[in-house]
Parts: sequence; structure tokens; C-alpha cells
Amino acid sequence: MLVQMNQRGTLTIPKELRRDKAETGLFEAVRREDGVIELQPRIAIDPSQAWFWTERWQEMEREADEDYANGRYRIYDDMEAFFAGLDEAAKDHAERPTNPLRTVAEEKAG
Repeated sequence: MLVQMNQRGTLTIPKELRRDKAETGLFEAVRREDGVIELQPRIAIDPSQAWFWTERWQEMEREADEDYANGRYRIYDDMEAFFAGLDEAAKDHAERPTNPLRTVAEEKAG
């Protein structure tokens, strides 16, 4: 399939190739070593939310999902019980200090 690029560098991606994709969007243009130009779809991330998409945070999200799926969570009847649980967890954590800069994988490895 041939696509023509105009003088300003604009081209139209044929409808067949856009199937199931948004009509407009953000794409990263990459020129590979073999000269092929690839358009890779990207999601625009609000800069104030970029922290959520860091590898570290996503690792912690996966860990939380795994904990929940395996029943490693507590349900509290009221806020008083919840705060008491937080206090208990804080005491447990204080007894085994960790480096806050260590990754989850490092923590698991000891």
C-alpha cells in the first residue's frame, strides 16, 4: 500500500490501517536502522499523573493486585479500627527498618 507525503511532511494513514484505532491520537515516529519509519501509538499522560506510570509505581501496583488476589488484606468495621490497624502496622514496620530507596524486588530478596 503506497502513501504519499506532502511537502510539509504530512501523510494520511489509510483507513484499513487505522481500523480499531482512534481517529486522532499521539504516535511516536521512529526511524529504524534499516530505514523503516514506524509509527507507534502512545497515550498522552497528564504531567501531574506521570508518577503513576513510573516503573517503580507500576511494580507496586502489581504487588498490591497480587496481595489482593491472594487475600492479603484486611477489612475494618470502622475508622477507629482502621487507625488502630495503621498504628499496629507502623510499629511492625519500625521494628524492621528498610531503605526507602530500595526496590520491591530488593526488599523481597532481603
